[in-house]
Amino acid sequence: MRVIVYGVGAIGGSIAAALARAGTEVIGIARGAMLHAVQTNGLQLRAPELDFVQRFDCVAHPSQVTPRADDIVLLTMKSQHTTGALEDLREAGFTDQPIFCFQNGVVNERWALRRFPNVHGGMVWMPAGYVTPGQVVVYAAPRLGHFDLGLANGGHDAADTALAALLIGAGFAAVEHPDVMASKYGKLLFNLTNILFAAVGRIPEAQDIVAGLEQEATQVFQAAGISWQTHSLDDPRFTQNVQLTPVDGLGFKATSTAQSLMRDTGSVETDYLNGEIVLMGRLHGIKTPLNAAMMRLATRMVTERIAPASLTLADLDLP
Repeated sequence: MRVIVYGVGAIGGSIAAALARAGTEVIGIARGAMLHAVQTNGLQLRAPELDFVQRFDCVAHPSQVTPRADDIVLLTMKSQHTTGALEDLREAGFTDQPIFCFQNGVVNERWALRRFPNVHGGMVWMPAGYVTPGQVVVYAAPRLGHFDLGLANGGHDAADTALAALLIGAGFAAVEHPDVMASKYGKLLFNLTNILFAAVGRIPEAQDIVAGLEQEATQVFQAAGISWQTHSLDDPRFTQNVQLTPVDGLGFKATSTAQSLMRDTGSVETDYLNGEIVLMGRLHGIKTPLNAAMMRLATRMVTERIAPASLTLADLDLP
């Protein structure tokens, strides 16, 4: 079995390096400075109990990969890059290989199902960081991360079982989930604060906004008939396996959104997090002003190149 990790960043890079170290055949698909770094020197993974450099095959585009029947494809790019990646996979000849959406948000599975028949969701709980090309950091112990795996349309199959075994063997926690999208909708609730914390940091004064974002989301979930599984930092599944733990010499990196702003990537995934709530609200006649404000905030931070944690609550355009 071969695992193709499409998007070698904090999550994808950590998975690729750990799987390759455990003996799984891995091909990464990366771009820019990260691609050059991995091809030249391999990828360094630092964690509380690990520090190693791992080499694995890494290419710039799916067209450089010859699809095999035993491939598993992991999508680990941000949601704003998913549709282009799916088109590239299709043009490269991928057909019915299992495609796992290891991404925040819930839109990626729908996009993938338009193009491929064998689509799986992956709820990712993994405090990881990537700022320096060629290095990824995981701030978790004793396991590097937790994954809920399952078919995007419900249930699970042999591909989920096989991938879970590979991930467990590589140092992660992974389980087959009967309704992985419910798990992912629960993670979406958690991620609604990504742009808020990227703007002002994790300050106690923001808790009323946090509660308001989640309240808007649960209202639209209920109106849309969507089930969700709530996640929190004190969830026993995570406290037993994925405890937030410092790494010597490295401070904690903030949300994935803040890391995108640090790297000045030119985009963030807020439109597919808070924007999902705004979309559903508009479809079901429910106002979502706080989540809409988060979308405006994200646009402002990207276009004005505002540094993470440099704003105050008074600077935000809140209703």
